[in-house]
Amino acid sequence: MGIAERRERERDLQQKMRRKQILDAAKRVFHAKGFSAATMEDIAQEAELSPAAIYLYFKNKDDLYVSLNLQLLEYLSDRLERLYLQEGLDAEEKFEALKDLLYDVYNFDPLILINLFHLQASDGLRNLPAERLSQLNELAGKSLRNLAGIFDQGKDESCLEDYHSTALADIIWIIFTGAVLWEESKRMINPHKDYLKSTLDLAIDILRRGIRKG
Repeated sequence: MGIAERRERERDLQQKMRRKQILDAAKRVFHAKGFSAATMEDIAQEAELSPAAIYLYFKNKDDLYVSLNLQLLEYLSDRLERLYLQEGLDAEEKFEALKDLLYDVYNFDPLILINLFHLQASDGLRNLPAERLSQLNELAGKSLRNLAGIFDQGKDESCLEDYHSTALADIIWIIFTGAVLWEESKRMINPHKDYLKSTLDLAIDILRRGIRKG
């Protein structure tokens, strides 16, 4: 490896580390202050950087926030892909594993996930930079394709009825979104209520029984 190539790789690594530093700081600030009250100056202070340094990596607060959403979607997409491609598991076992997978995605960052769901249902997506919107669509599409692949496997193994796999993947996402938002609304009234895991497990079991052959 030449000196120029090594320097280029070191520069890329430094930029990735700096970007992660900023995102981690932004997550802490958004959790502490909320999205509306947080400022780029708050995030710069938390990251121990100048505001000018933040703007080298992110155009504005919205851009930073969407990047956090992308982190979560990347985690979801990676987990679903590994489950879909995992050898030695039949479709029934993958459905069972899906319960813990979705709950793990929720625990990855509940606040960011909930706001991602609200972003989906609002006009906020229309205001995103084209590059960020493309990244969101790509990750969401990949996640749904991997989910659909699990349903395809179930049909290939003759344990599931021949329903449209992409529609079934959409239904899983609807169940996940609805369960998270509904349980979160109940927790606002009573913080001690925590039935998300049991609700998700039951909903997926009911769907599985409904599409199982025989």
